[in-house]
Amino acid sequence: MWRSVRASAGVSERMMQKLRGRVEFTLLLTLKQDKFNSGVMLSIHHGEQRYLELESSGQRSEVRLHYWTAERQIHTEVFPYSLADGRWHRVALSLSATQLVLYVDCSRIYERVVGTPSMEVPAGSTVWLGQRNNAHGFYKGVMQDVQLLLMPQGYISQCPDLNRTCPTCNDFHGLVQKIMELQDILAKTSGKLARAEERMRALDGCYCERTCSMNGELYRDEEVWIDGCRNCTCSNGTVECESIFCPVPQCPPDTAAAYIPAACCKECQPVCLFRGRVYVEGDRRSVRDSTGNCLLFECRDRSMRRAESTPCPELTCPESEQITLTDRCCKVCRGHDFCAEGYSSSCVENSECVNLEAGACCNCRDGYQALRDDSAYCQDVDECAEGKHYCRENTVCVNTPGSFMCVCQTGYIRIDDYSCTEHDECGSGLHSCDENALCFNTVGGHSCTCKPGYMGNGTVCRAHCDGLCHNGGTCVAPDTCICQQGFTGRRCETDIDECSDGFVECDSRATCVNLPGWYHCECRDGYHDNGMFSANGESCEDIDECETGRHSCANDTLCFNMDGGYDCRCPHGKNCSGDCVHDGKVKHNRQIWVLDDDRCSVCSCQSGLVMCRRMVCDCENPTVDVSCCPECDPRLTSQCLQQNGLLTYNNGDTWVENCQQCQCMRGEVDCWPVPCTPVLNCEFLVVPEGECCPRCISDPCQADTVRNDITKTCVDEYGVTRFSGSAWTKHSTECSLCQCKVCSAGAGLMLMLGIGSLLSVLSTAEFFFFFFFVCRCLLSYCHMSLC
Repeated sequence: MWRSVRASAGVSERMMQKLRGRVEFTLLLTLKQDKFNSGVMLSIHHGEQRYLELESSGQRSEVRLHYWTAERQIHTEVFPYSLADGRWHRVALSLSATQLVLYVDCSRIYERVVGTPSMEVPAGSTVWLGQRNNAHGFYKGVMQDVQLLLMPQGYISQCPDLNRTCPTCNDFHGLVQKIMELQDILAKTSGKLARAEERMRALDGCYCERTCSMNGELYRDEEVWIDGCRNCTCSNGTVECESIFCPVPQCPPDTAAAYIPAACCKECQPVCLFRGRVYVEGDRRSVRDSTGNCLLFECRDRSMRRAESTPCPELTCPESEQITLTDRCCKVCRGHDFCAEGYSSSCVENSECVNLEAGACCNCRDGYQALRDDSAYCQDVDECAEGKHYCRENTVCVNTPGSFMCVCQTGYIRIDDYSCTEHDECGSGLHSCDENALCFNTVGGHSCTCKPGYMGNGTVCRAHCDGLCHNGGTCVAPDTCICQQGFTGRRCETDIDECSDGFVECDSRATCVNLPGWYHCECRDGYHDNGMFSANGESCEDIDECETGRHSCANDTLCFNMDGGYDCRCPHGKNCSGDCVHDGKVKHNRQIWVLDDDRCSVCSCQSGLVMCRRMVCDCENPTVDVSCCPECDPRLTSQCLQQNGLLTYNNGDTWVENCQQCQCMRGEVDCWPVPCTPVLNCEFLVVPEGECCPRCISDPCQADTVRNDITKTCVDEYGVTRFSGSAWTKHSTECSLCQCKVCSAGAGLMLMLGIGSLLSVLSTAEFFFFFFFVCRCLLSYCHMSLC
């Protein structure tokens, strides 16, 4: 069988645009499905991922809805109901936020609270009608009037008498969401206000201004000062300096340009003429008279005046090492330290005093250049900008005060201070490649490529197993799977039957039932669990069929309860018929019949007891009913192909895939969720990786599912009340997300108190309407119906 009924790409995209992000919609259709057929009515999927799919299983008498949740997981809701009965039905499936309602023939069959759906359907998704894809999920029968309405009460168009009498839970959720948003805004505003008040108290009476600090001095904003030979300005907390420009002084005839202490530029100074030479104020000159005596003169007030000379110290050096100076009468030894006599104070910025043979001078430090000709003030030389560096290839020159440095480019390592060479990250092991990747050295770096059999970007490589590992198995090496507990096989495709392998020992009142990856002990016929749900079946206890009326004894016999069953006994002295009562009809003793609703089951009446069993399949019998014994169907058309196209199953085969139990029935694959034992009295549930069924844990932060009770609240660090399940960003820490997780049951009054501040602004009519909202949806959460 082959057919392809799907919407065109343009129609599908328009549907996705309308459906995307919606949490309220209704699916309507009118159908007549062939008996025992299992098929898909509508499917929206992208690749192998189903985002919305409605199917009907005639084999298991179920209606299943598969949808994508807000937690980015596929979820299946199963409704026990048979549509595949060969009759006409009108079906309406309505979803409003977390409220799901199924109508069949204008009767509300089921109403449930489910996980929040997510209709963030990606572009390129396909819409199929009557099938899942080209090869699977073929619906057999008639389908008409298929509609997808973007409204919660769309069933009204199919059944006008079912008028809307109650607000939807989406209305309520929208109101709760608005309250949560207002709470978050209130908390943020309160936090900002508190911080602002603290700052205002600290700044009360203060005038704040950005200042600058230099050489231990504090300068106000826009203040200008001279630092040596630079003009500096404080600009918004930053010091900006530039060299002083010194114009050439125009000095009168009796003056000359000269440097004076604490001045950067030359200034006009009075001069003295002495023996044909010009001296400025403060200069000294020694001369000897005719008798050989030393006379010392100093330029003061435009004339050379006699200066008082001090007695000369005794020299410790030989006369040949003694030097006669022109500015003093006393000789000094060769190598005399003139800087120590105070000349070094003339060398101001980035300059140092240097002794000469007959005096001293200022000289700029290495890496600096003179701002004036006596080198008393110097500034940094930018060797990088002026090309006065020695940095070689594969380096970048970076200027530093008085020097420079050569920094290696990315991917290179240093040879010496001025050169770098390429770094072999692969050879040195200093690379970012995965252990299952190949490293290739490149110019200035390296590249990573996953080894054959692995997939990834090279930095992270994961083993690739052709066909993937099933049932939570982990691909640890190319085509090598490690299976989760309870599964085996090359692809972990085979479930280990703990019951048949003797791993499990159940109580005598229970029987072992194998589950995918696990098992459980189920009470035998005639027993039921007392509510303790013990793992080995010890909590199974006898059912008193006589007291509960669950027996088939005829009126002329008496029912006697027995351990695990009952017995129909004839009163003493009477001749009883041994007949049975089944489905309200009298069956004669030793009568055999086939069930009306299951032609594959045969029942018999044995002395008042009804015995039913499945028909024994004898594949050697040419008259065997292949409908009841699908394993006896030899036709190739009855075989099934697994959805990934890698495995073929015979008619009647069963297997587990992606937490679904699948069966091949006459060429069609029918899959349903793996049955899980109910986890009762548990607030926090988690589904461990590789498993299908939830387990109970005590830590809410590790839970996959938290039964959020909106009547319970948390209080954040600013005292703001938060609803259970709400999330917010931690104040002043934008990378921390907080969530309120409290899950105990409580009264709806707490919700009303938590939002009392909001209700205070409502009118009386608005108050009662809102109270009706709250009560109605709280009842919906408890799986009750108010309307």
